Amino acid sequence: MRILLHQCCGPCSVFPVKELKNGGHDITAYFFNPNIHPLTELFARFEQAVLFNRAEKLKMIMDDTYGLIDFARTAAFHENSRCLPCYSVRVDRAAELAAKNGFDCFSTTLLYSRYQKHELIIEACEAAAEKHGIKFHYEDWRCGWQYGIDESKRLEMYRQKYCGCIYSEQEAYQTRLGKKFAALKKES
Repeated sequence: MRILLHQCCGPCSVFPVKELKNGGHDITAYFFNPNIHPLTELFARFEQAVLFNRAEKLKMIMDDTYGLIDFARTAAFHENSRCLPCYSVRVDRAAELAAKNGFDCFSTTLLYSRYQKHELIIEACEAAAEKHGIKFHYEDWRCGWQYGIDESKRLEMYRQKYCGCIYSEQEAYQTRLGKKFAALKKES
């Protein structure tokens, strides 16, 4: 099958690409993640995806749109339910692109992460598939979580510390930095 694979980043692509290649699929990678904050983080992930795709000899469609304003408008006052719209905008664009360019199906590396909301990703992909009249290729790649981590470290890939949006950045660092701030407060 000719598959358009939405990539959230290089490290999350390691296991899905391995599995899809083992399945004999013709893969084209698609990088589109307008939710990622800050801009420097978007470009760090973009660069790593490009390097990974070159090493794997994957065709790539690149969209480095910085969508902070649109994402913030969507998520404002809905911070606790921000994930479905975030997944939807990305996989909808992938499904649209796949349908317009004659791919057999589309999928996303978001399905690899143990930290993502798996059922919401499936829901977003199924809605996009129906909307654009294209097949959604589902595989649960979470079983390869450790393989992907180990291989991305071996390859010395840039590995992000949070999902991508400004809210996930806060969640990821709040506990770590909160402990440092508490220690500094005690010292002053």
